[in-house]
Amino acid sequence: MEQNSKPIIRETAHLPTEAFTETEMLLQWTKYAQRLGDKGYKIMESLLLINDPVLKGTSISIELPNEGSKLDFEKEMNGLLGHLRGHLHNHDITIEVIVNESFESRKTFNDQDRYNRLHEINPNIELLRTTFGLDLDA
Repeated sequence: MEQNSKPIIRETAHLPTEAFTETEMLLQWTKYAQRLGDKGYKIMESLLLINDPVLKGTSISIELPNEGSKLDFEKEMNGLLGHLRGHLHNHDITIEVIVNESFESRKTFNDQDRYNRLHEINPNIELLRTTFGLDLDA
């Protein structure tokens, strides 16, 4: 009986905290959004893709146009955090939601716009494109 009344002490697990880049984060963010879209959650997919999130250390911030969008986003935030933490191997990741009523959607619309955005983040992508002869029109 004494053994049962003793509190159970669990060892604290050392969760991974590997470094990652903004490009890797954007890739996983987009994959998660596409997975939601494939499941039929088109509104959540559009909220995730409405604007590119910004990475500051391990904190990710995203601007949303109103409080309603923020509430919808926060319902799905735990799933998104789990996906990002698992695929980026960093359990220190946090997400900050900023409501900006004067928000204009800065969504990239075509492959060239997406390429230009990735080129802004990492100019070495041009070297990758030319080395492997990749073309956006294909």
